[in-house]
Amino acid sequence: MFSVVDIETTGNGYKGQKITEISIFLFDGKHVIDEFTSLVNPEQNIPAFITNLTGIDNAMVRNAPKFYEIAKKVAEITQDTIFVAHNVNFDYNIIQDEFKSLGFDFKRKKLCTVRLSRKIIPGLKSYSLGNICSAENIPINGRHRAKGDAEATTELFRRLVKRDNDFTINSFLNPRSRQATLPALLDKKIVDDLPETHGVYYFKNAAKEVIYVGKANNIKQRVISHFYDKKKKEQNMCLEIAHISFTITGSELLALLLESSEIKKVFPKYNRAQRRSSEAVGLFSYEDQKGILHLAYNRLKLIPTPITKYYTVSECRNHLEYLCKEFELCPKYCHLQTNVTTCFHYQIKECKGICCDEENAENYNIRVIDAIKSVGIGAENIVIKEQGRTENEIGFALILEGIYRGFGYVELQQSEQLTTPDEYQFFVNPQKDNRDIQRILASHLRKLEKLKNDENEKIRI
Repeated sequence: MFSVVDIETTGNGYKGQKITEISIFLFDGKHVIDEFTSLVNPEQNIPAFITNLTGIDNAMVRNAPKFYEIAKKVAEITQDTIFVAHNVNFDYNIIQDEFKSLGFDFKRKKLCTVRLSRKIIPGLKSYSLGNICSAENIPINGRHRAKGDAEATTELFRRLVKRDNDFTINSFLNPRSRQATLPALLDKKIVDDLPETHGVYYFKNAAKEVIYVGKANNIKQRVISHFYDKKKKEQNMCLEIAHISFTITGSELLALLLESSEIKKVFPKYNRAQRRSSEAVGLFSYEDQKGILHLAYNRLKLIPTPITKYYTVSECRNHLEYLCKEFELCPKYCHLQTNVTTCFHYQIKECKGICCDEENAENYNIRVIDAIKSVGIGAENIVIKEQGRTENEIGFALILEGIYRGFGYVELQQSEQLTTPDEYQFFVNPQKDNRDIQRILASHLRKLEKLKNDENEKIRI
């Protein structure tokens, strides 16, 4: 038995959406056995653009039952049925959230008529309900109203069942099948053709706009993991995914660098952490007349060679406080305090070190230098060699005078003729340097240094 469902909502973002109308057709594969349709009071305002789309306004739902008043009927009519909808994850997740707010765990097997139509009626330009019904001459009596759309979806599903000569529906219901969990707008072949190697992947919507950029050590495995994620952000994103493209990088480091660069270039709507591109503050060091090394910060444009960069002053100060704690530095000499005689900072315990004349500058400066090494990549010329995209090439990240220049690839034989970092410039794909890139590179260099030290320790043992 199937319950074919359609809902209308307030449309206030995924988390804020509330049901304004619901329609359920109980269907045995051939005939409609029962039906339930009701307006629902969402207990929030219905935006004008939603009213223009559905015709449902605040006055229509003012005296309608609230969801908790019809929840028992919805649960009963869908009990022991397979939940069917056009773009099923949308309707199912909204209804599941409504039940969750009431303390009820709503779970049903699901079928998506978008995905089924792609398999059973291939070749259509669009698989929207309106387009499929137009192609199939299925009338919709009340477009964008729950009953009209549910009734049309039921008729579409009836025809899909009748034409299902390859047992597609059964395969979708198989718990081991990934079909039911794939985004409705995404062709399974796109996922099947994804490589299982290091790289960067791009989720795109129906208009082929990039909505998310991610990096992976195994592109196919990481992409599929998004479809099983229960977080609201992931579910919302999956509703929009219609295309996936990718770039193979050969190594995790190069994937991280490319991902960071692409996020700042494209500004995808579902990427948050690295979207900011402008940096306001830079960290630098200087030595005073007593020979004491200071850490300080200023506007980025006033610092020729910053140790590292920050988006805000508060971010910079938070990091300085961390360095003070981690390396036992003086807050006064890290410019966290000014015009004070006693070294004290509200986040850091009272200092008993150099500013209290209990330590000499030489010993103190060693810790300052260690702190600087922990946050930057220095002012060296470095080529970080990585695995290439094939066995016959190497990948590399290029740093000249402490500034990241980009990454690139060079054939293995040719790389043996390159003797200095400067020579790698001819093979580099130029990229912008920024704090996120510096963080990625500094972390990678620390890992390399640790591996080197561990190997040396083994040799001594």
